[in-house]
Amino acid sequence: MRIAVRFTDRVGIAHEILAMLARRNMNVVAVEVDPPLIFIDIPKLDQNILATLRIDFMRVVGVNGVEPVDILPGTRRRLHLDTLMAAMADPVMAVDASGRVVAANAAAAAVAKLSENALHGKTLHELFGETSLEAELISTGFRMPAREVMLDGEHFLLDVTPVSEPLDASLDQTVGGVITLHAPRRMGERIHALQHSEGGGFHLIIGESGPIRALKARAARVAMVDAPLLILGETGTGKELVAQACHAASSRNSAPFLALNCAALPESLAESELFGYTPGSFSGAQRSGKPGLIEMAEGGTVFLDEIGEMSLYLQAKLLRFLNDGKFRRIGGDREMKVNVRIISATHRDLGEMVAEGTFREDLFYRLNVLNLEVPALRERPDDILPLARHFIERACAQAQKPICRLNTAAGAALLANRWPGNVRQLQNVVFRAITMSDQRILDAADLDLAGASIRTAEAEPQHCEDWEQSVAVFERALLESLYAQYPSSRKLAMRLKTSHSMIANKLRKYRIPAPLR
Repeated sequence: MRIAVRFTDRVGIAHEILAMLARRNMNVVAVEVDPPLIFIDIPKLDQNILATLRIDFMRVVGVNGVEPVDILPGTRRRLHLDTLMAAMADPVMAVDASGRVVAANAAAAAVAKLSENALHGKTLHELFGETSLEAELISTGFRMPAREVMLDGEHFLLDVTPVSEPLDASLDQTVGGVITLHAPRRMGERIHALQHSEGGGFHLIIGESGPIRALKARAARVAMVDAPLLILGETGTGKELVAQACHAASSRNSAPFLALNCAALPESLAESELFGYTPGSFSGAQRSGKPGLIEMAEGGTVFLDEIGEMSLYLQAKLLRFLNDGKFRRIGGDREMKVNVRIISATHRDLGEMVAEGTFREDLFYRLNVLNLEVPALRERPDDILPLARHFIERACAQAQKPICRLNTAAGAALLANRWPGNVRQLQNVVFRAITMSDQRILDAADLDLAGASIRTAEAEPQHCEDWEQSVAVFERALLESLYAQYPSSRKLAMRLKTSHSMIANKLRKYRIPAPLR
């Protein structure tokens, strides 16, 4: 049994309490003093003996009470710390002032390929093979900036936190440090968690039109095949969302999904972001070096958006990686091998670029093992209003406003637009409308005031079999384009300088506006 004796502190009181136990011939295996309590572990103590022992303790001057406890505080703390260390996925080691390991978790023992007991007492020089590392840590008082190290052939980013003992109010003495090793994949997992907190999946692709259902069905099939995937589609159609859904449905879904926009960075920065660099490889480089997305996504997926904008030099380096899974960091002389899936996307015609010599033909065939084509928004008009309602809910939540809705005229205006910017443009239109309007019901005018740039749909030449069909195509396009601005048969008749009854009949014939769902 373990007990806690509450006392008023005075010289010799702890000795008197322990002496009383010795007179009773009771073995004590652990004692912890934390005034105003002294904790004692007495294996042979039971409830019957405790009753008489409490009477004897209360005769000691200064003792105020005796109660049983489940565990000694120091033991509880040690057990919690051991469990905490074991639960940490990153390798962690505590070292003393001379640079010797005094404690380590299971992850550190695993990467060092030693048992936890064998790891204790090892010097940093023995572990990392760098005399300068140990010397720099000690000379800086374990306040060294993060740097890259190698342990048993693996790259890690070493981060150190000093351990100090306060000597007085203004002075601390450094007694060692806690070293944490960050593996590139773990860094990738953290980036993935921050960037994709909502997760991924085909349920996030909104729409039930025929083209979208066909896309989801095909994507679900190719997601399970562990091969390069090329996603085609106009700007703003949601190619990255499709890529995330394919990753989430693949066998790699527990590993990171990391993305690089090839059009957003110059060649040198794009190369370092993708492949990483070694310490001191170029001016301005981090002293610690930097793993690239390919290295951090080990076991997962790297998404290369706008692959058509990648330089020929980077195309050659990417082709080499696709061929054998190997690459070198910038400034490095050691080849590294990782296992990642490449999903790429572009709005450009890569076949035409191959013919022009601006995209490598061999890389095109390596990327285009599997492919998907995301339909433009104008090709799935049935999804426009569901998407608009979804974006309205999100925009209202961000703006902390009550949920708004579209009236008939606003819905017709959205349906009439050609949406050259696709889903991204629709999202921006809705966000601006919610931001600028104070109305609970959005009208077509609110979309215009928000800078929606709702353009009237122009009648496009189409293949028609006869004169009547051609006239019908023109009439429908004309009425759809004008109805957004003149949302009634009377207003539209005045605009076109014709009879109200004729316009009303034409609107019924062509089902304008389309019924809101």
